Amino acid sequence: MDYIVRIIPALLRGAGVTLALFALVLPLSLPLGFLVTLCTTCRFKPVKWLAEAYIFVLRGTPLMLQLFFFYYGLPFLPGIGPYLRLSSFAASALSFTLNYAAYFAEIFRGGLLSIDRGQYEVSHVLGLTPFQTMTRIIIPQMIRVTLPSVGNEAITLVKDTALVASIALPELLHYTQGLVTRDFTTTPFLVAAFIYLLITFVVTLLFKFAERKANYE
Repeated sequence: MDYIVRIIPALLRGAGVTLALFALVLPLSLPLGFLVTLCTTCRFKPVKWLAEAYIFVLRGTPLMLQLFFFYYGLPFLPGIGPYLRLSSFAASALSFTLNYAAYFAEIFRGGLLSIDRGQYEVSHVLGLTPFQTMTRIIIPQMIRVTLPSVGNEAITLVKDTALVASIALPELLHYTQGLVTRDFTTTPFLVAAFIYLLITFVVTLLFKFAERKANYE
């Protein structure tokens, strides 16, 4: 027990970085994902194709590979490479935001497709502008439909943050590995697992609350 008390401060420092990354990526990737979804419905074909290519590439390649590209690969780009050196946190935030936006884009696309086309027609008959139709009618329904899937992706995001240990970002798993190597014990793994479970439990509760509120409204 004394050992656990001693290692808790270090693990909490790592958990703070994990939470900071989560708190930055989620609010950035959600609107970006919705923007990409709108681009996939654009009548201007180049925009539509570009959005679809973005989704295909980001969902079709490993997140670890994307992380390595933005951290290790960008500096080697001809000409502009030296200006694109990112810190491990910035590279992680950029990689995760772009990757999760692609997944959210597909979730939102499914939500939009689930809405009956007749609602667009009724909105037009009522004199609503396309913007009003989208913000007052379509998006609220899409949110209700997609919240469970978004919640699942948010939980996955918490766990995926462990990947950034591969580029030496001092988050929870990074500190855990250091303690295990130093002290020759698996106890830090157990404590880290408990912290991850606690974070995901809180995230789950928040999304369950959001689902109930959305359905109630």
